[in-house]
Amino acid sequence: MSRSDWEVVIGLEVHAQLNTTSKIFSGSSIAFGAEPNVQASAVDIALPGVLPVLNRGVVERAIRLGLALGSHIAPKSVFARKNYFYPDLPKGYQISQFELPVVQGGTITILVGDGDKSYEKTVRLTRAHLEEDAGKSLHEDFHGMTGIDLNRAGTPLLEIVSEPDMRSSAEAVAYARALHALVRWIDICDGNMQEGSFRCDANVSVRKRGAEQFGTRREVKNLNSFRFLQQAIDYEVQWQIATIEDGGSIQQATVLFDPDTGETRMMRSKEDAHDYRYFPDPDLLPLVISPEWIARVRSEMPELPVAMKARFIAELGLSAYDATTLTASKEMASYYQATVDAAGAASAAQVPKLCANWVMGDLAARLNKAELDIAASPVTPAQLAGLVTRIADNTISNAIAKKVFEALWTGEGASADEIIDKQGLKQVTDSGAIEGLIDEVLAANQKSVEEFRAGKEKAFNALVGQVMKASKGKASPAQVNELLRKKLGG
Repeated sequence: MSRSDWEVVIGLEVHAQLNTTSKIFSGSSIAFGAEPNVQASAVDIALPGVLPVLNRGVVERAIRLGLALGSHIAPKSVFARKNYFYPDLPKGYQISQFELPVVQGGTITILVGDGDKSYEKTVRLTRAHLEEDAGKSLHEDFHGMTGIDLNRAGTPLLEIVSEPDMRSSAEAVAYARALHALVRWIDICDGNMQEGSFRCDANVSVRKRGAEQFGTRREVKNLNSFRFLQQAIDYEVQWQIATIEDGGSIQQATVLFDPDTGETRMMRSKEDAHDYRYFPDPDLLPLVISPEWIARVRSEMPELPVAMKARFIAELGLSAYDATTLTASKEMASYYQATVDAAGAASAAQVPKLCANWVMGDLAARLNKAELDIAASPVTPAQLAGLVTRIADNTISNAIAKKVFEALWTGEGASADEIIDKQGLKQVTDSGAIEGLIDEVLAANQKSVEEFRAGKEKAFNALVGQVMKASKGKASPAQVNELLRKKLGG
C-alpha cells in the first residue's frame, strides 16, 4: 500500500508562556536564567495555608489572543485542579482550566508553501486556557539522583489547542509559525523557543484516505523548534503507517522526539481527562470578564496581521503572497510600512512593489547571511526608501542599485544619493550618448549582428551586455534595448 493511500491528521497544543513580570498566582519573578529555587515563593512551593491570587495581566493577555483569533471570550471561566503526582509539582496538582476555558473557538489563516505553489488554509481553534507551569527536574549535575528547580513552578501559560485540521507536517509548521508570529505581534509572549517560552505538542494519527473516523493518536511532547516539529511528525507518520501495514495497531500514547536519532519513543500510555480527576479549585473564584474590560483591551490592540495584509493588497497593490510574507512578523511589517512611508506620497506607483521586493529579497538575504533580525538592520527604512526612489525615477538601474545597497549596508554613505554622487553611479539616460556606445559596440561585434539578423535572439542579449559593459553599467537598460533594436531594424 502506498503512502498516498493514507491521510495524516494533526492537531497542535501550544504552550505560550505569557510575558508578565510575575507568576500567575504569586508575585514571584519569571525572569529566565536565575539560580535554582530563588524565584519560588511560599505559594509556588505549596506551603500549608497559602492561597493563590490571580494575576490580572495574565487575563488581559488571554483576552488579547481571543480578540486576535475572533474567539468567544467567556464572560465566566473556572479554574480547576488537575491532579497528578510528579516531583516538580509540589502541590500534587496543577491549576488549569478544564470545562470552562477563558477563550473558546476562533480561527487562524495560514500560508503553506512558497510562491506559486503556496495555498491558504484556515485552521480552527478549539480553545485557549490559562494554567500554571510545573517546576523542572534536573538530571545532568546529579549522579544517580535528580534535582528539582521550582523557579518555573507557577509561570503563567496559555495553552492554545487547535482542532485536528492539519493534514501534513508542512501545514502543522505553517500553523505553528503563524501562531508564534501572532503571540509576538500582540505582545503576549516573547516566543523564545530555546528558553521554552513557546512549546508545541503534536497529536498525530493516520487513517485510510476517505475514512470518516480518526485513527488512534499519539502525542509528541515538548517540541521547541519548527524543524524538530516537522521531523517528529514526519517520523511519527511513517512509523504509524508501517506499524499498521505490518499488522500491528496503534496504542494511544505520549511520546518524546529525540533530535539526535530523528525518532520518537514512547514515554507513557496517554492519559485521558478522567485520569486527572479534575474538579473546580476551591481557592479561586470564577474568573469574570466584563464587556467593558474586553472593549478596553480591544481599544489597545495593534493593527492585526489579517487587517494589515488586506490593507497592503487594497491600498498598495501588493499580491496576496507578498502581503502575507510581509506580515509574517510584526518587525518585518513595521520595517516595510516605514519604508513605504519614507518614500512618500509623491513617489511612483510602483514604489510599494519595489519596496516589497527589496525587503523580501536583498535585505532578507543579507540579514539571513549576517544572522541579524530586521530590527537590527544596518540599512534603515529611510535609506532603503531613498534607494528605491532612485530606481523608480531611473536615476540608477537595478544592477547599480545592488552596489548602492551594499555600500549602505557597510556604512560607506548616509544615503543612496550620497553614494550615487560620490561614486558617480548616476544612470546615463542621454539618448545621444547611448547611441554613441551602441555604434561602437555594433562596429566591434559584427558576428553578433549577423547572428541576430539570422534569427538568434541570444545574439541580441550579448550585444546589450556589451553596451552595458561599455557604459560601466550606467546606461539605462530600457533605453539600450529600445535604441539597439532600432539600430538593428528589428
